Amino acid sequence: MAKLTRSTHPAPVFPEKILQFGTGVLLRGLPDYLVQKANAEGQFGGSIVVVKSTDSQTNEFSDQDNLYTVAVRGLQNGQAVSENTVVSAISRVLAAQTQWKEILMLARNPKLQIIISNTTEVGLDYVEESIFQHPPQSFPAKLTAFLYERFRSVGGSRAKGLIVIPTELVTDNGLKLRDAVEKLAQFNELGKLFTKWLKFHVRFCNSLVDRIVTRPTAEAQQKLQEEVGYEDDLLTFTEPYHLWAIEGDDRVRETLSFANANTPQIIIDEDINFYRERKLRVLNGTHSLTMPLGYLLGLETVADEMNHASMSKFVESLMLTEIVPTVPDYGIPGMDKAAVEQFAHDVLDRFRNPNLDHLLLNISLQETAKMQARNVATIQRYFEQFNAVPKHIALGFAAYLLFMKATREEKGQFFGEIAVNGGILTYPIRDDKAGYFYGDWKTVKPKDASTVQAFVKSVLSDQILWQTDLSSLPGFVEAVAQYLSEMLTTSVEKTLAKALA
Repeated sequence: MAKLTRSTHPAPVFPEKILQFGTGVLLRGLPDYLVQKANAEGQFGGSIVVVKSTDSQTNEFSDQDNLYTVAVRGLQNGQAVSENTVVSAISRVLAAQTQWKEILMLARNPKLQIIISNTTEVGLDYVEESIFQHPPQSFPAKLTAFLYERFRSVGGSRAKGLIVIPTELVTDNGLKLRDAVEKLAQFNELGKLFTKWLKFHVRFCNSLVDRIVTRPTAEAQQKLQEEVGYEDDLLTFTEPYHLWAIEGDDRVRETLSFANANTPQIIIDEDINFYRERKLRVLNGTHSLTMPLGYLLGLETVADEMNHASMSKFVESLMLTEIVPTVPDYGIPGMDKAAVEQFAHDVLDRFRNPNLDHLLLNISLQETAKMQARNVATIQRYFEQFNAVPKHIALGFAAYLLFMKATREEKGQFFGEIAVNGGILTYPIRDDKAGYFYGDWKTVKPKDASTVQAFVKSVLSDQILWQTDLSSLPGFVEAVAQYLSEMLTTSVEKTLAKALA
């Protein structure tokens, strides 16, 4: 079987308009995919130069002439979707470790307009360092060095300013990156003229990306390669749903010409908080409240949850009756309650996608921090609106407490246990607060409801964990403690069935 190349799949070559820091699947499956679609429709006419920071190996791209396939599989509005797109939008991939001088030369390209990044969540943090290293270590330092070279080559021209769009899953990612770059400019004494050019002619945009993109399993890759008729080591697997919300003005809209009336999934607005809040509460919040319950039932993936009769009913009811009503309504079309409800139904379709192996144990990473960020405001809003305990949330929270029950510690790593198929499954608790719960759980006697309630009250009243006192919400301690006691004395499955009855 032939490998995917420009010989087997000829593709047009466009001017290099975008510099992209990051080679990961999210960028390949969302921004790069959208640029490809726009190019195919004659809407953008630009290609992407990619910078790889992690190592100097770029042959996985060069061996395929920078082509790769995006395989879209899943459900949309209840209908099955199957689409394969060969993406040719990447012109070349450069390794920062060995080709930094060549990367800096790109700063002189007059056609360059946009910089996109996706590093890690800590990748936007400010690190005090010289930008004149080859290369600098941190991403903000690399970006500052590139922008300074751009400034030197264009003489502070407004017309040669750039649009910078980080896609890291960090609130106000554009503002955070700008702050790091400005601090680096000051530390490196780059001068007032550069600072002025940076302030007025380089636009840092907050953005939100929403699409599950993965590498296929070996089995799925083999099947897809047989389907398309060529080998593709970069084959990228994704779901039909996708959204890229970018905070920007008319200048941003004009520059991002790949975003137009034909791409409703790319939203450019001066305020994207609605989209961030909607995703955080409905999608991410549901994950954090259902993952512990699903895993304790012995399920492995989100799709498994949706194939489990009781769990599927719980997920849907939790999302539609307790989370959706609490999401703020902006009162304008596209940002109203109808938009939140439509998003929720889209999310349920995404959860049901049998083609994505979204592991529950992966969702459990730093579960306590996620629970605080995603669900505390939802709980508070529910009490304010309905003056009642959100029962599904209470059960989800009780399951989270049980999931955090470590049975042993090894070299600082904590492990929990669940009974599965007549045996015991040990799982890692990858949470900075695992030690905290390990100590507190020792006060609990499973058959003594008073010790369970005391434990729940202690946790819920911890303002360091939740940045508020959740135990002050009327009836919440009692509801969570009741569910936790039932799971400890009967079973998780029986507790869930009783809650849904």
